[in-house]
Amino acid sequence: MIRAELGESLEAYVLELVRTGQFGSENEVLKAAVALLQQREQALSSFDADLRRRLASADQGQTLPAEEAFAALRRQFPDPDPSGTA
Repeated sequence: MIRAELGESLEAYVLELVRTGQFGSENEVLKAAVALLQQREQALSSFDADLRRRLASADQGQTLPAEEAFAALRRQFPDPDPSGTA
């Protein structure tokens, strides 16, 4: 069994989540929080591995000229206001 001292403000927040019915118990709040933390850590780990792979590719000279990279980005993320007035 894990017991944790959350400090005054976090404990008050957990109790408020339970009081308002968003969670059924303090335990549910903590389980949800730890699950979100786990997801975030996994996403960061995946991002870090991808970044290392891409940097290694760049170090080996596997790059695109800037013009090609920006053109690919423009195709992937078109300007929502092509008039440029936004």
